[in-house]
Amino acid sequence: MKFGICSEIFKEWNDIERTIDFVKETGYDGLEIAPFTLAQYVYDIPASTRAAIVRHAERAALEILGIHWVFVGPEGVHLTHPDPDIRAFTAKYMINLVRFCGDVGGKVLVFGSPRQRNVGRDVTYNQAFGYAREVFEKALPACEQCGVTICMEQLTHWETNFCYTPEQTVELIEAVNHPNFQLLLDTKAMSFLEEDRATTIQKYGRYLRHYHANDTNFHGPGWGDVDFGPIFDALRAINYDRYVSVEVFRFEAGPEAIATRSLAYMKQFV
Repeated sequence: MKFGICSEIFKEWNDIERTIDFVKETGYDGLEIAPFTLAQYVYDIPASTRAAIVRHAERAALEILGIHWVFVGPEGVHLTHPDPDIRAFTAKYMINLVRFCGDVGGKVLVFGSPRQRNVGRDVTYNQAFGYAREVFEKALPACEQCGVTICMEQLTHWETNFCYTPEQTVELIEAVNHPNFQLLLDTKAMSFLEEDRATTIQKYGRYLRHYHANDTNFHGPGWGDVDFGPIFDALRAINYDRYVSVEVFRFEAGPEAIATRSLAYMKQFV
């Protein structure tokens, strides 16, 4: 297993090179980039910036593992919108995200974006399912070219009304039926499931390509009541050898404390 951390924790630094250096020095294996921390629209991130990220990460011996929070920033994107022009723009934007991910060396594109996937009032769930499938399928040729896997994230029912259970999320993954479209599980998002996290991880392990580590209190792992022992036991049981990446939603402790304490807590289980 490898450990990563998400870049929006360091947004106030406004310095991706400083972030890369600190993440490496703290002991992480990889950095997960939120594109909105670099530009509102991913296609506005210049080639020079992309190349600089690659060079600095290589010098630091840190992997840029992928990207997330991909629909934060841009206007006019929506995964399940009934307007075909909006879906066409969304698919085009998704392709731009895939290419950015590949340009900086990333292998995983996390799709969460609860607001931009919500099923609208005049759209049925089945229609939304078809719209989402259409958007993702248009991005898959770029995924193949760039070596990027889109990881669909199961979120909670209070965040979104689309793919809010692992069953629904895997149903979409099976419908798309492509090796570059797989599953992300998140500690916080599994809080409201009937099954415990360890059971869920093992049940859907064959789809799992990325894991987000956090707590139900929106802090990092080890900052709340969630016991990560059974989580890491379940990941080992499915022979998971990919990233466990810290994603938090409360930043008041500061990036140094969040990164250091979260990693120290997780390392006791491996």
